Amino acid sequence: MRATILFSFAMLLAACNGGGAAEATSEQTPTVTSLAVDLTGHDIPFSIELGDAATLGVDSPTVRWNEEFGHLSVQAGERFSILITEEPGDIARMKADLNRDQLRTNSIVEEHPDRIIWRSAFPDEDIVFVHFYRVVEVDGRSFVVQDDDRGRFNEADATHMMNSVRTKQPV
Repeated sequence: MRATILFSFAMLLAACNGGGAAEATSEQTPTVTSLAVDLTGHDIPFSIELGDAATLGVDSPTVRWNEEFGHLSVQAGERFSILITEEPGDIARMKADLNRDQLRTNSIVEEHPDRIIWRSAFPDEDIVFVHFYRVVEVDGRSFVVQDDDRGRFNEADATHMMNSVRTKQPV
């Protein structure tokens, strides 16, 4: 009888320990929900992969067309805000504009043929703003994707936003 009780007690402990370990594991690995926006409904032939919803701090992004300025805004939380405009992009012109800026000091952080990231700071302040400008060519159309200059982003934010564009691949 004593052996039966000890065996039952050992099995009960094993079952409790196994369940607790499995439960702890499921609590330690939360489900990652990635947000994405398909812009084809706005006559823009690509999508935006915003990333982890928990990191952004929102459940869904906000997509707005601004008739006055002619751009589409995609925003999710404080760390993601981009503007998309259908226009021929010009990296050389953007660099020239940065060099001519008499109000701010601008320094290029990263440059590629279709994109640029730069730091911008006012001479009398320690606050640094990081911006990006990317030209996206899709189906013979040209779009400019850039950060919303009303936001304050760091280099990681700017890189994430710049790389969020997902063009539709031909089948």
